[in-house]
Amino acid sequence: MFQRHGDNPILTARDWPYPAHTVFNAGACQSGDKTVLFVRVEDRRGHSHLTVARSSDGVSNWRIDSKPSFPPDPANYSEEEWGVEDARVTWVDEDRSQWIIAYTAFSHSGPLVSLAGTTDFVSFSRLGAVMPPEDKDAAVFPCRFGNRYAMIHRPVSAGSSGAHIWLSFSPDLIHWGEHQLLLHARRGAWWDANRIGLGPPPLETPDGWLILYHGVRVTAGGCLYRLGLALLDLEDPRRVLRRSDEWVFAPETPYERQGDVNGVVFPCGWILDKPTGKIRLYYGGADTCLALATAQLSDVLGYLRTCRAPRAGKREDIALLDE
Repeated sequence: MFQRHGDNPILTARDWPYPAHTVFNAGACQSGDKTVLFVRVEDRRGHSHLTVARSSDGVSNWRIDSKPSFPPDPANYSEEEWGVEDARVTWVDEDRSQWIIAYTAFSHSGPLVSLAGTTDFVSFSRLGAVMPPEDKDAAVFPCRFGNRYAMIHRPVSAGSSGAHIWLSFSPDLIHWGEHQLLLHARRGAWWDANRIGLGPPPLETPDGWLILYHGVRVTAGGCLYRLGLALLDLEDPRRVLRRSDEWVFAPETPYERQGDVNGVVFPCGWILDKPTGKIRLYYGGADTCLALATAQLSDVLGYLRTCRAPRAGKREDIALLDE
């Protein structure tokens, strides 16, 4: 379903206007007539920051900010001491009317989920840390459910048997609760056994919220990151309607199989062109470069309709939220 662009990788450290070790794992959105990528840039210390790249066609002629757009601020946010990573960008209309950025803040305490807001990707307002460590792979939904914001994230606790995808709710984007497990990592020989995490933010479709997630398979040659699909109910995102048994995208090309971390495809952003139904998926290759793949939404949803529906759970009988 997802076809790689012929000019991949579309961005590397060689394209950067200042010294950088690698560029990868970009959040993505369409802002006016420009595709905006919020790119993770790792410097030569090993610390990461976020930099904005803009393009008219979303493929070429990128205009990259001349310095870090969103550097860590450890003086005011100690959780960012070792960097900020892997942003997911969501437009939240309603009362806030701004882009909400979920990103990983990294320090000696471990990775955790932080949020920030922007209207122009020039100035940013931090909301601060919203989940304790260890937690990452987070994105906010673009709408509220029963007067609550919703966020997908991936916590890991000491001694846990795996890393699973969770869902939480908040009245104000700062205080989060009603935590519940959304997708289990499978066990055994599955491609998504033991550790999974969200890719891009949930995408609203006629069939439900489209979820693209990564699964990590530990092999004799190291970890292998591949991508699978799930579909959530539009009105109640706690209800998983479909989940693919098979992976749908995997590292195959040299820029995906060889780099700082071999065998990784890791998307943090996608953009749906509604008139054409084309999805543009922006993903990191081997933690070293940024690449693009495209698919037709109709093909993705058609495939998901053939996937099994998970067994109904007791949570489906509970009213979503108090109004």
